[in-house]
Amino acid sequence: MKHLPRTTTLRLVEALERDPPAGVEPIHWRLLTTHAVDDVAAAWRIVDWYRLRWIIEQLFRLMKSGGLRLEDSQLETADRLMKLTAIAAKAACVVLQLVQARDGAAQPASVAFSPTEIATLDALNARIEGKTEKQKNPHPRHGLSWASWIIARIGGWNGYPSSRPPRPITIRNGWRKFNAIAIGWALRDVCIL
Repeated sequence: MKHLPRTTTLRLVEALERDPPAGVEPIHWRLLTTHAVDDVAAAWRIVDWYRLRWIIEQLFRLMKSGGLRLEDSQLETADRLMKLTAIAAKAACVVLQLVQARDGAAQPASVAFSPTEIATLDALNARIEGKTEKQKNPHPRHGLSWASWIIARIGGWNGYPSSRPPRPITIRNGWRKFNAIAIGWALRDVCIL
């Protein structure tokens, strides 16, 4: 604790929503920061960082009890636990990417999936799409949103535009099932004699 300063300077950034939607309490944040806030742009940067907290909370939820259950690990050494945490963080990041892409992000699926996995997604999409337009994947083929729609369907979401968007745990469930399917798909050409 000797390396910590005895005091630190904090700055206050206050953000108040001026015209909230009818019947909604306005946002009023009082944010303390150690970062310099010399102008309005710096204040907005602090507000933007704070807005990202929900994504960070979702990441932790996916890694812990709401998803990959990292806290249930029975590993006893720090080295092994750190390796498991790194693996869980990568998995949770992919799921979070898919959650964020579900509404039409313009990223290619290749940011999260290998070419073999994209081929697996192609095969799955053909099988899970329905016959009506409402049951079709509405996103451009091989985009991350397209992949997110498929993964959510595998996870139990019904795929209808009128339905509530798939939640992180639904996508996590679909991603877990997808990984098992992708392993089988990769082995489809293996010939056992």
